[in-house]
Amino acid sequence: MKIKTVATILAISTLTVLAGCSATSVEKLQKSIQAIQGDTVKREQYPFKQQMGKIESQYAGQGQFAVAKYETPTAKPAEKFTVYYPNALNSNKKYPVIVFANGTGISASRYPVVLEHFASWGFIVVGNEDQATNSGKSTNASLAFLLSENNNKNSPLYQKIDTNKIGLTGFSQGGASVFTAMADEAYRQHYKTAIAVSPVHEELGQKVNYPAYKLDAIKTPMMIIAGTKGNFEIKTVIPLDKMTEMYNKINAPKLMARRIGADHDNMQFWADGYRTAWFMYHLQNDQQAGQAFIGNNAEIARNPLWQDVKIK
Repeated sequence: MKIKTVATILAISTLTVLAGCSATSVEKLQKSIQAIQGDTVKREQYPFKQQMGKIESQYAGQGQFAVAKYETPTAKPAEKFTVYYPNALNSNKKYPVIVFANGTGISASRYPVVLEHFASWGFIVVGNEDQATNSGKSTNASLAFLLSENNNKNSPLYQKIDTNKIGLTGFSQGGASVFTAMADEAYRQHYKTAIAVSPVHEELGQKVNYPAYKLDAIKTPMMIIAGTKGNFEIKTVIPLDKMTEMYNKINAPKLMARRIGADHDNMQFWADGYRTAWFMYHLQNDQQAGQAFIGNNAEIARNPLWQDVKIK
């Protein structure tokens, strides 16, 4: 298998070299990306057995809704928008949204299991094919497309979108896109909550010329999560001290935590129990899901598979 673009290798190499990692680390990461790009992630690869908390386990499983999808071509770099949604939309109901931002070299079409999982819990989910999402522009383009679908009489989503309940999530470079998309004042007000999974930390983002994260401008509930395994995850992408610095800059309800034993690639999947619960709480007012994050007895703070938990 070959990585599709030279740009992907250059992006990985640049991040690694600037952070002081070895050529061996670059080669290892390239092989990991090759493995991911070679095959679409399948349902059986989704490690539900990794979830340990009661609430975490519940929301790591599939939701109650059967899922439908459609695709709409667009200009590069987004290339096409892919939308997953509950198949039997209630004519009298509007549905919350999750906008999905891709990691380096990966497109949304490689992760149908992730988008379908969210949709099974009653969300309308949109992603695209951009493999370099750090500017946030293609991520906001996904949102703009979905908002236009809400006004398109020929769309299955016509007048079905709750425009006051929009969330945003992304992994790795897509985690950086979460911050840069929200930094755009034209779109910031649309996002009511967000989750950055193993995001490229702010200082490194600046070194590789990502747009400003503007963390202190975030006013909506924010979750930042990462793993504890592998030099690329804990030394290059999101070291604990850099993660903490980012968390401290956010002036909004917030949570940070690290999943014990998860390396960079693992985090796209191993975190999904709490990622789904977070969106269920903040976008669907699911109080049971909220118990994972609320108060002194928050489940994530007691979960033996999570550490470095901060909630404010």
